[in-house]
Amino acid sequence: MADRLNGTRILILETREEAQFSKLLAEQGAEVVQCPMFTIEDAPDPAPVEAWIRRAVERPFDDLVLMTGEGLRRIMKLAGARGLDQALVAALAKPRKFTRGPKPGRALREVGLEAQQTTEKPTTEGVIEMLGGLDLKGRRLGLQLYPDKDHSALTGALAAQGAEVDTVLPYVYDSKAADANIVAAIDDMAGGRIDSIALTNLGQVRRLVEAAKAHGVEARLRAGLERTLIASVGPAVSGELATHGLRADVSPPEDAYFMRPLISAMAAALAERKPATR
Repeated sequence: MADRLNGTRILILETREEAQFSKLLAEQGAEVVQCPMFTIEDAPDPAPVEAWIRRAVERPFDDLVLMTGEGLRRIMKLAGARGLDQALVAALAKPRKFTRGPKPGRALREVGLEAQQTTEKPTTEGVIEMLGGLDLKGRRLGLQLYPDKDHSALTGALAAQGAEVDTVLPYVYDSKAADANIVAAIDDMAGGRIDSIALTNLGQVRRLVEAAKAHGVEARLRAGLERTLIASVGPAVSGELATHGLRADVSPPEDAYFMRPLISAMAAALAERKPATR
C-alpha cells in the first residue's frame, strides 16, 4: 500500500544502502530526514588485503565465511585493480561458502557464485552456531571481517574446531564524519520533530552513542529516543541497542530482515500512536 507513511518524518542514518531505503520511504509518503553518520573507506593499507587475495588464488580455501556484502565488494574492487578479479572468482568457486545473513549472499551472486549456507540470524553468534556442527579440523578457512567489532569469539571458536583461519579486513569506517549532522539529528528527536528513527546496521547505533558522548549530549539523545519510535532491521541492531540500554520498538517479522518488511512494521506501529509531529 502506498502512502502508509503520509505526514511522518523518518530519520535515517546514512551508510551504504540508505539511498535505496530513502527512496522506499519516500514512496510511502514519508518526509525523510537524512543524517550522514560515517563513510566507508577501503583499508588504508591495501597490502594485507592483496596478500589475502593472492593466497586465495594460489591455494584456494577449503571454506569461506563472508560477514558482509560490503567486504566482498571491496575485495573484488582491489582484485580488479590488480588484474586478479577473474582468478579470484574462479578460486572462490571452489570452497564451501557461508554467509552472515542475506547481504553477503547477494554480493556473491553479483560475481556468479552462491552460498552453500546462510545464518538464520545475521549475527556473529549465528555464524558460530552455523559452523559449530561442522568438522573443520585441518581445513583452511578464509574469513572476511568488518570493522569496529571484536571478532575474537568467532576466530576462537573456529580455531577450537581445528580450522586454520585466514582473516581479511577490507574496509574501515570514517568515525569522525558528520558530527554536526548527528548532533542536529539528536536535537530534532529531543524536540519532537521526528516520528521514527530507522536503524539498519549496528554501526549506526554505536556511532550515534559515541558522537553523543563526544559532544556532551548523551542525555539529550536518550531523551529524544524516549519520545521517538525506534525501528530496528533485525536482531544484530536490536542487540546493539540493548547493550547501550536502549530499546527497539519495532522490527520486521522473523526471517524478514529487509527494508520493505521494516517499513511495513514502522507503518503499522506509527498508525497506532499519535505522531510527534505532522
